[in-house]
Amino acid sequence: MKATTLIKLAAGAVAGGLMAFAAAPVLADPEIVAGPSDDAACYVPWTEDTQYFKFPAKTGPFRVALANGYIANTWRIQMIQTAKAYAAQPDVAAKLKEFKVVSTGEDVAAQIAAINNFIDSGYDAIVVNAQNPSAFGPVIDRAKEAGVILVAFDNILDTTDAINVNVDQKGLGELWGNWLVKHIPDGGKILEVRGVAGTSVDTDRHNGIHEVLNASGKKWDVVEVVGKWDDGTAQKATADAIAVNGQFAGITAQGGDTGVVQAMLDAKHPMVPFGGETENGFRKFCGTLNKDGLVCSSAGTGPAQVAVAIKTAIDALEGKVIPQSVRLPLAIVEDPDFKDGENYYADQSDNFFVGNSFPTCGINFTAQEIMGQNQDNK
Repeated sequence: MKATTLIKLAAGAVAGGLMAFAAAPVLADPEIVAGPSDDAACYVPWTEDTQYFKFPAKTGPFRVALANGYIANTWRIQMIQTAKAYAAQPDVAAKLKEFKVVSTGEDVAAQIAAINNFIDSGYDAIVVNAQNPSAFGPVIDRAKEAGVILVAFDNILDTTDAINVNVDQKGLGELWGNWLVKHIPDGGKILEVRGVAGTSVDTDRHNGIHEVLNASGKKWDVVEVVGKWDDGTAQKATADAIAVNGQFAGITAQGGDTGVVQAMLDAKHPMVPFGGETENGFRKFCGTLNKDGLVCSSAGTGPAQVAVAIKTAIDALEGKVIPQSVRLPLAIVEDPDFKDGENYYADQSDNFFVGNSFPTCGINFTAQEIMGQNQDNK
């Protein structure tokens, strides 16, 4: 082989190596910086020790994906609709080259595979409602290697390598537990209607409820059923629990609360103190049946937290300073403050979560704006 040929081959190898190096993705390792964030009113750090991230700024428009897991309840359906409504707003749409939604059900492996597919397809950021908080380690590492920003919300990720956006879910459970302690002087038998097993939200809320009950000094007999945050599932689970266990002194439910009250009515179960979520149908019952004993604490966070997560992803891509863990406010209404037209809506669907806005983040939606969207993967 001639020397000139060797030189050409060597030069080609070097050039090819440089091209491969140049094409290698930039790690999505943020710089740790001092706070506050660029939008301090919206991005409240979880604790005073929360670190602040500043990712390398990219030039938009961006490709952003939503990797959802469970879909078969009102909250998740409304969440998907809210995500699409937010992405369609003109000022947001101008920053998005593509917005893709995939829901994979309760299969953790399927959700991880969907995230991997988004990474392989070159998306800039992925917003995740995680089926399991601790099962995503390898895919989190892959996202970092590919320069993809991960933002988890609602059911968050057990990591400091992604941005988490959430309300204090354990604090919400504590709120409901305290409501029962306050309104049931002597303790008693409680029905606890839980959410989707294995999720961080279900676990945190459950732990909050039980820590308060256990610390109250009262004697409690807690019957647990699974309602999956779904009216139909929760209604059947409640009906079965009443048939087997008789009357309860109080109830707490993480979702599907409209179905829980309907099961009580069908079984002619007395109305009792209830700590529950923010469904419009549940609040209708709370506003009209309080004279019969249904004294309610209705608290939670509307599905609009997905819009905060998308906003967070876009701001992070633009190089803005973001807390690694963002705390969102709860929407709380308690008896006797339920008012039609203010914090529930008698003329709107039962299957609508109220309190679906985050004014500090400039996010607010009408029911019509959300319900005009579909829940399909696309």
